[in-house]
Amino acid sequence: MVVGGGQSGLSAGYHLRRRGFGSALQDSSGGSTFVVLDASDGAGGAWRERWESLRMATVNGIFDLPGFPKPPIDPGEPSRTAVPRYFASFEEQAELPIERPVRVTSVHDGPDGGLIVETDRGPWATRAVINATGTWDNPVRPEYPGSDTFTGRQLHAREYVAAPEFAGRRVAVVGGGITAVQLIEEISRVAKTFWYTRREPVFREAFEPEVAGRETITKVTADVEAGRPTGSVVSYTGLIWTPYAVAARDRGALDRRPMFTGIEPYGVREADGSFTTVDTILWATGFKASLAHLDPLHLRNEQGGIRLIGTRVAADPRVHLVGFGPSQSTVGANRAGREAVNALYSFLTTAPSPESPSRCT
Repeated sequence: MVVGGGQSGLSAGYHLRRRGFGSALQDSSGGSTFVVLDASDGAGGAWRERWESLRMATVNGIFDLPGFPKPPIDPGEPSRTAVPRYFASFEEQAELPIERPVRVTSVHDGPDGGLIVETDRGPWATRAVINATGTWDNPVRPEYPGSDTFTGRQLHAREYVAAPEFAGRRVAVVGGGITAVQLIEEISRVAKTFWYTRREPVFREAFEPEVAGRETITKVTADVEAGRPTGSVVSYTGLIWTPYAVAARDRGALDRRPMFTGIEPYGVREADGSFTTVDTILWATGFKASLAHLDPLHLRNEQGGIRLIGTRVAADPRVHLVGFGPSQSTVGANRAGREAVNALYSFLTTAPSPESPSRCT
């Protein structure tokens, strides 16, 4: 079973098809089958939820799905429409058995060494799980002193729609990543913005995707193989002087301030003790892997991390994580989908196991 219908989940489904797995939604012949359970009500994964102003020209790059090159895409088109359309075409071409919307609530041990996947539409029994749930459903929003006293608006970047809703306001943007910089560039055109980060942001003048990509994958792989919790993407790569970052800098919008020490009803208390009035706090503080449904399997170690061998959870060969750790990028997601399927195929053909995914009755 594949949990999640974003790029890594679709890649896994494609490679399962190539390995001869049939559809658990249709095949009753008794052969090996699979199903993809997706919480969204349509193709596109988290891209369906991106803010309206995020255009294809400013996304960090969408790698082709396996065996299905992207068609020409207007760089001015919103990513929230262009990417889902591409994913939907891929799903149709690859004939993937996808059931949606289905939200997985927990995964736990089942009979005969299998797993039971509990969902909001009933349980499934399966031999193994390829988890591809990404991070979108697990936004990080820090608890901060006084946040419950604030009389203005607080929101996470996940809830952001477009800059005009902030016109004329005083907005504190919190976060040191790519999303924070993108949102500051937009919002600062219509509002007064204040940028807060815990550490001084580090910008790189030049970016060689192949070199930087290899370096990042090496670092993240070392962390997951050691069972260490992984950090944000920017903690491995740093920020890049993209055109939108340069535009924000040239307007003075990237004048970073140290993190404020507290939130008060009408603003924030600065690190130097002074007070800044704001009426909106936008937490661009990132996301963590959405894995709470796997907690019944006790996969985390004492550090809070999950040790992987490739894509396989070291503590449980029935579970693979894709779109996680070194495979969070779109190119990494494709490779991880293939790697997970190859490893599971070997595991399932050599180890005694129960039947293919099926609905519990």
